[in-house]
Amino acid sequence: QVQLVESGGGLVQAGGSLRLSCAASGRTLYAMGWFRQAPGKEREFVAAISRGGVTINYADSVKGRFTISRDNAKNTMYLQMNSLKPEDTAVYYCSAAQTVQAMGVPPYWGQGTQVTVSL
Repeated sequence: QVQLVESGGGLVQAGGSLRLSCAASGRTLYAMGWFRQAPGKEREFVAAISRGGVTINYADSVKGRFTISRDNAKNTMYLQMNSLKPEDTAVYYCSAAQTVQAMGVPPYWGQGTQVTVSL
């Protein structure tokens, strides 16, 4: 079992930056990822990182703007979001799975943190 707690969401103007954090407790040697869900839309994949940080995947919509990373000594994963756009507005969820390949349907989720990007 693993417990996930996100933080770092907020309101930012378009073009600005935010950094989300996800603190993991319990069994922490998992691949981890970020998903997001905008109002009226389905939850979508954003990024994922393997246990050792070697394998990283991004959704095309965030490539070049978002950076996923993790600090295993702190049991924490991060999502640095730059050049934010209004369409990035969503609730962002932290997730964990055995592997990056299993991130399609991760068994563990955080409670979510709201990111709002204004014009």
